Amino acid sequence: MDNPSSAQEPHLRSENSVSHDCPYPIYAMAVSSAASHHNRRRRNIAVGSFVEDPGNRVDIFSFDEETTSLKPIPTLSFEHPYPPTKLMFQPPNPRSAAELLASSGDYLRIWEVRDSSIEPLSTLNNSKTSEFCAPLTSFDWNDLEPRRIGTSSIDTTCTIWDIEKGAVETQLIAHDKEVYDIAWGEAGVFASVSADGSVRIFDLRDKEHSTIIYESPQPDTPLLRLAWNKQDLRYMATILMDSNKVVILDIRSPTMPVAELEKHQASVNAIAWAPQSSRHICSAGDDGQALIWELPTVAGPNGIDPMSMYLAGTEVNQLQWSAALPDWIAIAFSNKLQMLRV
Repeated sequence: MDNPSSAQEPHLRSENSVSHDCPYPIYAMAVSSAASHHNRRRRNIAVGSFVEDPGNRVDIFSFDEETTSLKPIPTLSFEHPYPPTKLMFQPPNPRSAAELLASSGDYLRIWEVRDSSIEPLSTLNNSKTSEFCAPLTSFDWNDLEPRRIGTSSIDTTCTIWDIEKGAVETQLIAHDKEVYDIAWGEAGVFASVSADGSVRIFDLRDKEHSTIIYESPQPDTPLLRLAWNKQDLRYMATILMDSNKVVILDIRSPTMPVAELEKHQASVNAIAWAPQSSRHICSAGDDGQALIWELPTVAGPNGIDPMSMYLAGTEVNQLQWSAALPDWIAIAFSNKLQMLRV
């Protein structure tokens, strides 16, 4: 993704991108944190189908940075009940030799990725009273404590799992309405966003209390996604339902955003902080654009313009900017998986 001289004329040279067409619409997507045993420049990328019936699937691709090749690995495809709402590979974990992949949807599922097969390890149900789990909207894997996963659910709860024990560590009623996303900050601190329009921070050392750091300007406008800046934990970003804005928050000054990024022409669907910079963030939306922003130390009176942009041509549903591939952004639109060099 180049820095175009004119923000109105996005240019992406063909050698700076590689794509693959899947036989289904894509929503969930994840980039492996571990390199291939055979090739240190190769990473696995998982994509999940979005088909409105129980029969969905997850396919895994091999992406080679050096040759910019993106190839499916047929032996690492598996069926998934319902569309996965999120996919995520385990963060680097010295205690685990195997590569693990998690998926959310009807349950939280953990899979072991082997060289030529994927094996289901566990199916985790957060309901104490039913064999069925309230649908899970999202989850986040804890970078500092890789045994921990936090899930968010439409039943207003967030559940913290110890996946090594396959047990619930704690479950909190986090919001007044459906919880749509969750993100870890520190080892025992996470935040969540909800249909009630609030961003709340929780500390596992004091489970009875939470801190509301932002509320939608229009009451009960749902907040859909949350991204915590791993390079500078003071900052996080969120997006509102049916809004072209990305809201940047500083947790030291609750309630008032430090910036609002408003150059999208339609609803924003996905956000990701740069893995190697505390001041860069990428957003993508229904206008078919993926925009990279550099946050100034002081915002000007006329707002902030993106530093670079890419036009996909149709609604971008998902993006990933992984620490394992900091020079590449993965986006999903329609049935296409695309890697963009930044």
